Amino acid sequence: MKPTTIAFLGLGNMGGPMAGNLVRSGYAVTGFDPSDEARAAASEAGIRIASAAEAATQAEVVVTMLPSGSHLLAALTDMLPALRSGTLLIDCSTIDVDSARAAHALAGERGHLSLDAPVSGGVGGARAATLTFMAGGSQEALDRGRSVLEAMGRRIVHCGGAGAGQAAKICNNMLLGISMIGVAEAFVLAEGLGLSHQALFDVASTSSGQCWSLTAYCPVPGPVPTSPANDGYKPGFAAALMLKDLRLAAEAATATGSRTPLGAAAAELYAAFVAAGEGGTDFSGIVRHLRDDGSAG
Repeated sequence: MKPTTIAFLGLGNMGGPMAGNLVRSGYAVTGFDPSDEARAAASEAGIRIASAAEAATQAEVVVTMLPSGSHLLAALTDMLPALRSGTLLIDCSTIDVDSARAAHALAGERGHLSLDAPVSGGVGGARAATLTFMAGGSQEALDRGRSVLEAMGRRIVHCGGAGAGQAAKICNNMLLGISMIGVAEAFVLAEGLGLSHQALFDVASTSSGQCWSLTAYCPVPGPVPTSPANDGYKPGFAAALMLKDLRLAAEAATATGSRTPLGAAAAELYAAFVAAGEGGTDFSGIVRHLRDDGSAG
């Protein structure tokens, strides 16, 4: 049966629109965020604001969208003893795999089903309810949570057991960071050779260089009108968040003994970009960092 009461902890740029989509789908949503601005925006979207403890203890489903694994584990430690029996826990944060597995273990010890379900699609996808969810956990947990995820996204991929969703997200975003740098480097080289942005796009988008970073999210203005490059690199996905994900990938590579030299190089470039004050810039703005003059053209 479709659950009706949901607690949503973390109402920021991603969580706020996601919770709003749950309200529009007919769910009763109570939420919490430490930010006054986030709480005010959520209230306008029809979300009842309460303390984290009050929101969680009244809900059949608890959705979390938090900054890190430590934040999630601390929240679970606080809320688990007071949750009603059989509460489903869905974590949509992007965190390290070990913390995700620890969260599943904590939930299981109390008899609760749980999913790690990080998302892809950025702020635009959160607003439009077109996110992709990468779900880790039991089939029983996914079956119970499917209607909740469907209210916030377009695609749900069951990646495997506990932590598999986070593993998929980390691998995907490492690839995304690497590919965006590759596309940006190609445009910088084209500029040096006197080749227009449109000419390179027309060739690469229909040839072996084709990839999502080029055809859907082109890092230079012009070829893809909806890309952040045409809006001053306002973030759909901020560079600081890309750096966070690349660092999670680097930690996972170290822990598993996996060789990811391009992932490590991408992390170094994004670290320099963020250190230059560009953490709030869309990650496609890395093209500006690769130009000798740092221009935004």
